[in-house]
Parts: sequence; structure tokens; C-alpha cells
Amino acid sequence: MAESFGVDAERYDRSRPRYPEAMVQSIVAASPGRDALDVGIGTGIVARQFQAAGCRVLGVEPDERMADFARRNGTEVEVSTFETWNPVRRTFDLVVAGQAWHWVDPVLGAAKAAEVLRPGGRLALFWNVGQPPRELVDAFAEVYRRLLPDSPATRGLATSAVQIYLAGCDKAADGLRETGAFGDPEQQQFHWKQRYTRTEWLEFSATTGVATQLPQAVLDEVLGDLGAAIDEVGGSFTAQYTAVMVTAVRLTT
Repeated sequence: MAESFGVDAERYDRSRPRYPEAMVQSIVAASPGRDALDVGIGTGIVARQFQAAGCRVLGVEPDERMADFARRNGTEVEVSTFETWNPVRRTFDLVVAGQAWHWVDPVLGAAKAAEVLRPGGRLALFWNVGQPPRELVDAFAEVYRRLLPDSPATRGLATSAVQIYLAGCDKAADGLRETGAFGDPEQQQFHWKQRYTRTEWLEFSATTGVATQLPQAVLDEVLGDLGAAIDEVGGSFTAQYTAVMVTAVRLTT
């Protein structure tokens, strides 16, 4: 699944939400410098936001299709999983990962981050978590239960999406502690909203890990029923977003 998102990199880049500017600015302000490494750079969504904030960004990405898209904006990207990537003695002030660290081994990834961070450098791991209105959450759940009863989306419906990602933050923090190379991890949340039309939500839905591996006929049926649910509430809605983040500082000794 981790390498399935490049099936339509343009749609991924077009439809995936950006990260709250307040979060980006808080990370950059706490960094000792502007040399940044973006782990799982994807199409470069995170990289572009950090470049706009004054950072010089190198990306690491396992999917050549996503890497190619990120390079279109002039960002240097090296194709590799983070755990096996060879930094060739390069070091950074900042290592970031947006919507990507759950694909990285939490202990091996933390050790690699410690290896490439300069003393006092900062690691920032973050995820966007979107929640449609309650009536749509229930309607979408029914679509997935009916059409994809064995999918991860169906199994996770009983748990709050935010709670799932906060558990991921805890797992990432445990990995950082295990290295002994970082100070105490800190967690933060940033809240924001985004308005979606029917078309925009279906484009986004087609880029999720549940959707990217589906046969086209099944995907079309899922998107059709999700769209019908959105039509029932007037054709658009506002999603409540929470960006969850865990950060830690590379110890100097």
C-alpha cells in the first residue's frame, strides 16, 4: 500500500490537503537552521510549504512516480526507503515527515533521523486527520461496510480517526525514546476546516490507501455511492481537520 499512491500522482497532489501554516511556522521557528530533509516527500506538498517558509529541502521517497512529480518543482529527491537510505555523511537541521511516518519502522526510522540530524536539530512528524460531519461519517461507513467489508477503512470505523493518529504519535514517540538520542517527545494539535464539493471529496477519496489498490470498476462503485451520500446533504460540506504532531530535539551528547 505504501507504494500505491503514485498510481495518479497528479490527482494526489491536487486533492490532498495542505498543512496549517501555523504548524509549519512553529516547526521552522524552533529549528536551529534551514537545511531540511523531507521523509516520504511524495509529490512535494510538505516540501513546498517548508520551502516557502525559507527552508532548503531534500526529499527521500520510495516511489519513483511520486519522486518524479516532486522534482517538477525543482526539489531534489532521492529514491529509497528512509531506513535504507544512504545520507553520504550529509546532516540536517530539520527532519520532517507529513502523512508518512506510519510507513517507517518507528525504531529504525528514529535511529536514522538521529544519524542525519545535527546536535540540537529537530524531528517533526505530523498527520492531517479529516472528519466530515457526523451524518456523512455514518453514510460513508455504510458504503465501505457494504462494498468493502474486509478493508482497513471498515475495520477502523469504530474508532475516532483522531484517536487512531494520536496512537500513531505515541508509537512514534516510543521509537524516539528507544534510541536515547532525543529529548522528551512533545505532542501538539492544530485545528482547522476545509470546505469540499462532491467532486473534491471524491478526488481525495480516490487517493487513499484503501482506494489506490482497488480494481477500477469497484472504485467507481465506491465513489458513486460516496457521491450519492454527499448529494443527500446538498452536494458539499465542511470537514473538521486536526493536524497531530510529535516533535523531538536531537541531543547534543
